[in-house]
Amino acid sequence: MLLAIDSGNTNTIFAVFDEDGKLVGDWRSSTDTERTADEFGIWLTQLMELQGVKPADIKAAIVATVVPATLFGLKTLCRKYFGCDPLVVGEAGVDIGIGVLVERPDEVGADRLVNAVAAQESYGCPLIVLDFGTATTFDVVDKDGNYAGGVIAPGVNLSLEALHKAAAQLPRVAIKKPDHIIGKGTIEAMKSGIFWGYIGMIEGLVKGIRDEAGTDMEVIATGGLAPLFAEYTVYISHIDPDLTLRGLYSIHRLNTKA
Repeated sequence: MLLAIDSGNTNTIFAVFDEDGKLVGDWRSSTDTERTADEFGIWLTQLMELQGVKPADIKAAIVATVVPATLFGLKTLCRKYFGCDPLVVGEAGVDIGIGVLVERPDEVGADRLVNAVAAQESYGCPLIVLDFGTATTFDVVDKDGNYAGGVIAPGVNLSLEALHKAAAQLPRVAIKKPDHIIGKGTIEAMKSGIFWGYIGMIEGLVKGIRDEAGTDMEVIATGGLAPLFAEYTVYISHIDPDLTLRGLYSIHRLNTKA
């Protein structure tokens, strides 16, 4: 079995795939650079065993992280608790199977590249991957399956937190579709600004990317808030919550072919 680890700015996801590429289970933890390999190991192995997965069942591992400070602990976790050295997306010698057509390939977040790999395998090319994470990212895969750049915007929760912290009279609010665009109170106005503001951003940026590329592109959305926004815009073609994890599986398979 393969242990795939996606370490983002907010959450770290641990997933196990069987030999046929079936997702057996996945578990989520907050990303904490102070958390040790032993803390992760005790927590993760207990949850895995509840799913019927024993540490000895894990034969290989792969890691993608956008938080470099977590890498040492995650590598140690794989070595100490599962007896394997993980592949790390972005390290020398790890082939992701697609070209990265940007000025500084080493600056592209590992999660964005992994998403591109999975999306072009599952949906064809060209396309846009829209990821609702700590940042909201739009990543372009060209007609040849290469990563061709993208857009990074503040994430929805990040924007809400910034409003709350920077303006004394603005409270924290839940993210949901408001009944009206014109808010009749502060909370309603904030909900409208966030929800319809992000719908407008999504539609405007997708249209701009398509116009600049000179071709139509499907939009594949991933991340926890994808279903909420996808329901209210025709610009999102598919919702794929396991996109990053499947990309990790594909990259591992590519690098371990006999």
